[in-house]
Amino acid sequence: MKVLVLHGVNLNMFGQRDPKHYGTKTLAQINGALLALSQELKIRLETFQSNFEGEMIERIHRCLEEDVSAIVINAGAWTHTSYALADALAILSIPVIEVHMSNIHAREGFRHHSVLSPVVTGSIAGFGVESYLLGLRAAVSLVQNEAISV
Repeated sequence: MKVLVLHGVNLNMFGQRDPKHYGTKTLAQINGALLALSQELKIRLETFQSNFEGEMIERIHRCLEEDVSAIVINAGAWTHTSYALADALAILSIPVIEVHMSNIHAREGFRHHSVLSPVVTGSIAGFGVESYLLGLRAAVSLVQNEAISV
């Protein structure tokens, strides 16, 4: 099983950006925690970050040609604005878990709405780095349960 973790716009700045909401862990540290969990779960993991929306969409499209079983995505600000990203995710027939480090519902009004939520399997928010780890566990569980029920 392979899970793809997608990090969206500005998330390469974790560790430097607004520690009140995002903590002090860097993207490399977050990816390290995900890699450690992937080894524990005995799955393959790929991470990808981009500040370019088209590049992110092209990476999602490539999932159709690859052996990707599920996606965990923190789209950053694209969560609230990118219908193009939502359309790309809607093409997929694999579990997609939306994650956010901060509780987007306790922040500025524009962050309360996700244009991705209607096309993802589920959302996890407000647990810092643990949001990613919970998202990875959820993605793996969904794929495994699907394999059992088939």
